Amino acid sequence: MSESKLAGQFFDAAIGLLQRVRDEESANIAAAGSALADAVATGGRLFAFGAGHSSLAAQDVVYRAGGLALMNLLAVPGTVGIDVMPATLGSALERVDGLAAAVLDSSPATAGDVLVIISLSGRNALPVDMAMNARALGLTVIGVTSVAYTRETTSRHASGTFLKDHCDIVVDSKIAIGDAELTHEGIEAPFAPASTVVTSALMQAMTAAAAEQLTERGIEPPLLRSGNVDGGHEWNGRVMDRYRDRIFYRH
Repeated sequence: MSESKLAGQFFDAAIGLLQRVRDEESANIAAAGSALADAVATGGRLFAFGAGHSSLAAQDVVYRAGGLALMNLLAVPGTVGIDVMPATLGSALERVDGLAAAVLDSSPATAGDVLVIISLSGRNALPVDMAMNARALGLTVIGVTSVAYTRETTSRHASGTFLKDHCDIVVDSKIAIGDAELTHEGIEAPFAPASTVVTSALMQAMTAAAAEQLTERGIEPPLLRSGNVDGGHEWNGRVMDRYRDRIFYRH
C-alpha cells in the first residue's frame, strides 16, 4: 500500500506546532516548571484538571513512568473523557455554574498547591470557575489553553472572561480555532486534531522543567519509574511512601 499523503500532512502540522510552542512558549514553560518545583520544594501538592478531551493531557501526567509522583488528577465526575452516557452530557456539564466550587471545596487542594487547568478554548464555565475559585483558595494556577479562542469566540462564563484571564501563568498551545489541522476535497468537515499531541507535549515539557529546577536546588525530583523494568515497583514504593501525604490517588 502506498503512503498516505494526508497522514504525512498531519505529521507535518503537528511537528510545526510543536516547534512553535517550543520556541514561542519557552519562557512560560520555564515559569510553569518553576511553579511546580516551588510547590514540591515547600511541601505543596500538585493537581491537574481538564474536561472532555482536555482531560487526556491531565491524565497523562498522573501516576505514570517518568512523571512527578505528586501530580494528582482533580476529577470532576462526568467530565473526564467519555465516562458518562450519553457522551454529550460531559460537554453540558462544562457549562454548569457552581460545579467547580463544589469540587474544589471537597478536594484536598489548599493554599500553596499548584493546579494546572487544561482547556483548549478556555471559554466554558467549568475551567473559568475552576481557575477563579482555585486562586481565591490560594492556589497557583497554570492555564494551558489556546489564546486564539479569546480573540475569535465569546466566553460562556457569566463574567465574559476566559481561562487565561484567571491564571498566574498561561501556556499557549497555539491550536487554531476548531482544532482540526487538515481539509481535503470531497471531505466537508475539517479533521485531524492536534491539540492532544501538543498539550501533552507541553505538560511533559513543564514536568521536565520542574525536574531541572529541583535538581538545580539540590532536591531529588519525586519521579516514578516504569513498573515494567526491574526494580521499578520497589523504586515507586519508596517514592510513594516518602510523599504519601501528598499523593491522593494511592489511597
